[in-house]
Amino acid sequence: MAHITLKQFADYAEGTLIGSSSSIIERIAFDSRKLLLTEGALFIAIKGLNHDGHSYIPDLYKRGVRAFLVEKDFDFSTYNEAGFVLVDDAVQALHKVVAQIRKTFPFPIVGITGSNGKTIVKEWASRILEKQFKVGRSPRSYNSQLGVPLSVFMLEPHCDVALIEAGISKPGEMQLLQKMIDPQIGVITNIGQAHQENFQSLQHKLHEKLKLFQKAEILLYNLDDQLINAGIKELLPELQTLTYGSSGQADLHIISQENTSKGRSIQCSYQGNTFKVELPFNDDASVENVMISVLLALHLGMHKQAITDAVKNLQPVAMRLEQKEGINNCIIIDDAYNSDLTSLELALDFLDQLGAKKGLSKTLILSDIFQSGMSSEAWFEQIQRLMKLKNIERFIGIGPELYKATNGKNAYRSTEDFLSHVHINSFKDEAILLKGSRSFSFEHISSFLEQRRHKTILEVDLNALMHNVQTFRSVLKPETKMLAMVKAFSYGSGSFEIANVLQRQKIDYLGVAFADEGIELREAGINLPIIVMNPEVSSFPLMLQYDLEPEIYSFHLLDTFLNAAERQGNQKVLVHIKIDTGMNRMGFLPDEMDELIIRLDQAPLLKVASVFSHLAGSDEVFHDDFTRKQGEIFSRCCEKLADGIGYSFIRHILNSAGIERFPELQMEMVRLGIGMYGISASGKDLKTVATLKSYVSQLKRVPKGATIGYGRRGVASEDKTIAVVPVGYADGLNRLLSNGVGQLFINQHKVPLMGNICMDMCMVDVTGLSVKEGDEVEIFGNHITMDEMAEQLGTIPYEILTGISRRVKRVYYLE
Repeated sequence: MAHITLKQFADYAEGTLIGSSSSIIERIAFDSRKLLLTEGALFIAIKGLNHDGHSYIPDLYKRGVRAFLVEKDFDFSTYNEAGFVLVDDAVQALHKVVAQIRKTFPFPIVGITGSNGKTIVKEWASRILEKQFKVGRSPRSYNSQLGVPLSVFMLEPHCDVALIEAGISKPGEMQLLQKMIDPQIGVITNIGQAHQENFQSLQHKLHEKLKLFQKAEILLYNLDDQLINAGIKELLPELQTLTYGSSGQADLHIISQENTSKGRSIQCSYQGNTFKVELPFNDDASVENVMISVLLALHLGMHKQAITDAVKNLQPVAMRLEQKEGINNCIIIDDAYNSDLTSLELALDFLDQLGAKKGLSKTLILSDIFQSGMSSEAWFEQIQRLMKLKNIERFIGIGPELYKATNGKNAYRSTEDFLSHVHINSFKDEAILLKGSRSFSFEHISSFLEQRRHKTILEVDLNALMHNVQTFRSVLKPETKMLAMVKAFSYGSGSFEIANVLQRQKIDYLGVAFADEGIELREAGINLPIIVMNPEVSSFPLMLQYDLEPEIYSFHLLDTFLNAAERQGNQKVLVHIKIDTGMNRMGFLPDEMDELIIRLDQAPLLKVASVFSHLAGSDEVFHDDFTRKQGEIFSRCCEKLADGIGYSFIRHILNSAGIERFPELQMEMVRLGIGMYGISASGKDLKTVATLKSYVSQLKRVPKGATIGYGRRGVASEDKTIAVVPVGYADGLNRLLSNGVGQLFINQHKVPLMGNICMDMCMVDVTGLSVKEGDEVEIFGNHITMDEMAEQLGTIPYEILTGISRRVKRVYYLE
């Protein structure tokens, strides 16, 4: 990674340097929560819609950070030991710095863009090329206006080649990325609908993406893609190109291809020589991603045999940190996607939080780190410092360098060496982080430590959850607070894991249904204010003990909670008043406000923290007049209540649909629930958070006229191939989806359910499709949405998500 002085940084940024100029900048950071090693760090204070990075500087200064990039209105007068680079716009200044650093690299940079597959191509190309070259690359999917400068800054000067991906979501962004990447070699994967909302057409998006290659020497792409081919000829007619495809005009000509038991076999021709590529995948998207990677390797001069050997061993790219349940009450954090010091810092931070919240000891299993630019002694010293900062109790090193650095203490020369010498029962009550370079095949360690359970899993994408939260935040005023509903096991997706992410996203309140849900979160270390929406009288003592705040919806509940608080000797207790504005469920009625004011005045021990109501039909246009009427009633009640008790309080009436459709009613706080999980009332660009997956456990040939399942309800109208999937109504697959009402998704096809869904399995019709045992099955997710399944059942997405059984393992992903 780059090592420059703060003065150089200021010069590159065209900024003013104030204070100490002695700092050597080795790393840059935007997120104060993810910065562990403060020595050599420069913090970039970025102003966003809902946050201002300058507010974190006092804490960072106390933690030892001594270099900051700030905007000119910041008061730095009290930070005597630090250096500040003052600029008009911090992000623009960072781009200028990185563009200058880019000019110092002696090796070629490959710029990769496209709608899909950028990260996969980068990773697979890296795995192929690293057999012959020292390869630098973007960490994870760092391809944004902040991710790209971080990627370029982290590149080591001794690389042979670097792979940097670039993603855009609106016009004008690619020109900025081009200046920092300035690729000699270009790769474009494809053009699709991702982030299409800000572009007039696919052609418009392509034209924007091609700006990355305006100074490139050569561009690699799929000649079969007519849109891309035409766009390149129109916009970059003079640029040299290198192509692959089924056309005989392609430089890498795909002569033929066929699916095999192991994947797909492709016969190719390049520069007059024919050779075969054996892929361990058979889906078309993977074929495209592999072939562009092969073309890049050929262009860089790799021998065909080395390329084909590497392709055979490609593995799926797990692009996200994955949390799994392990043996002996362990939790496995599988983050073997990247192995570098920066990603290790982030993963250790997650390990530290998880271990602390779950009350588990913390263990790091780490492989040698390649291409760090430091000696093994130097990077191991950094690792030791990180472990000390995060209180890691146990360390296991894998690889010759770590074996040498530790003199063989708690270290093994290889993954195989580790697996052959370690007993499974030596791990117990631990949070275990697996951080390994790809060549060490840490998936074998993950398999060794993972608890063998039901293979049907609910994948929870925490990045998608954070995206959805930010999407809703973007339509709120900066001062509007947000309450996130995590009741009912966070809508079935896991209480602590969701609450922990929300806490880090600076959510203001959490809402749970019952006290025991709130107690579980408190015991796991969640310290946000928590409202209990359905408090039970018997739980009041524990609620007071765990600092949980009750919803009060009746005079009886008010009196009972007041008595409990008085008996427990509390000084001041926060409560949340529920008003019924037309839902006709729980809540004080508007004509009860006068009596409520009197009762609250007689109870100085209780303080009203918020007053709220529920909208009955905010997601349907038909009920809009009723919704507005509810808003008017609520506002009048709140005004009267505030005047009566003599102080103001937080008001909230909007749920997820209300946030989207009635922004004028956002008041001081809103409540976000199902919207966090990707369900939109107005077609908002939300991401899928929860995906229920299983696999094909068996394929069966069923002759015409045969019946399938209990009650013989499924009848084969012709000879059929039936796939058995081990998911049933005990897992949450509603039995009403039986007999063709519902579908599952297998190998790019929606396939109908046949026969009655059983308790633990179901059957689907895969006649005529290329399906094999072990293939992945999506029950709901990106291809069959919860909305779609709910419509088939005549219900709502809430029921789909909350109906997933606790026996279904939750796997959490975080990038």
